[in-house]
Amino acid sequence: MSSQDLQEKIFQKVRCIVAQQLGVTEDQVTLEANFANDLGADSLDTVELVMAIEEEFSITIPDEYAEQIATLNQAVQFIREAVAVKEAK
Repeated sequence: MSSQDLQEKIFQKVRCIVAQQLGVTEDQVTLEANFANDLGADSLDTVELVMAIEEEFSITIPDEYAEQIATLNQAVQFIREAVAVKEAK
């Protein structure tokens, strides 16, 4: 699987998770949509999003990184790096 294919697969999965968790349509979940400002996520929603992403991708997102993830693009980039590290082991 190419890097672009992997990124697209991650994007689609995370987009679905975000839409389900926040009760919005997938069309509203763009790469640059801010979870709090654009999609109405509160701090509890953000924690639940991180937990759902960790479960879906079998990764751990440290709190210091989780606090910095505010957009779908940031989430996709972090997951892509975490998956690459996990697969390299």
